[in-house]
Amino acid sequence: MTFYLLEGRLDRDQLKNFVFTLEKIRIFGLLNVTFMEYELRNKFNDIDMDTNFAIVSSARKGINTKVFYDFANAIKMPEKNLASIINLSSRTISNYKDSQKKLEPLYGEHLLKLISLFKKGEMLFGNIDEFNYWLQKPLWNSYERPSEWLTTNGGVDFLNEELDRLAQGYPA
Repeated sequence: MTFYLLEGRLDRDQLKNFVFTLEKIRIFGLLNVTFMEYELRNKFNDIDMDTNFAIVSSARKGINTKVFYDFANAIKMPEKNLASIINLSSRTISNYKDSQKKLEPLYGEHLLKLISLFKKGEMLFGNIDEFNYWLQKPLWNSYERPSEWLTTNGGVDFLNEELDRLAQGYPA
């Protein structure tokens, strides 16, 4: 039997007691425990990304470059690569940061769609590393890798649909 601790906060003493109890149970071979720490699930919650309308509305208001850097760090992707995916140079992002300029709506929308995609991928695959691994493998019945579709908004939408299909048990 496997249990997942998905949400909730424990203080230090509660965590020690919890782990001690689990270790006692594990000694008797009654339980396997896996702790899943979601890197994206609890980030970027201040930005509405529930629908395409919300994403576009948020992008039109302007997305701070801090979101870009935080996202690159969370998904373990070099900033240069992420900038390339949203069709900007890393120097342009750096200039935006230095001048405290927000991303233009086109780039902000693309970034928010990527964040939404990676959140869904993390939830589906369990962690960012597994999702990044999936992005590098050819799609089912194709030679193309999902990562090749990240450079356009339509490609991100397509991958979102593929993740929905995977979640429903269909091959993707």
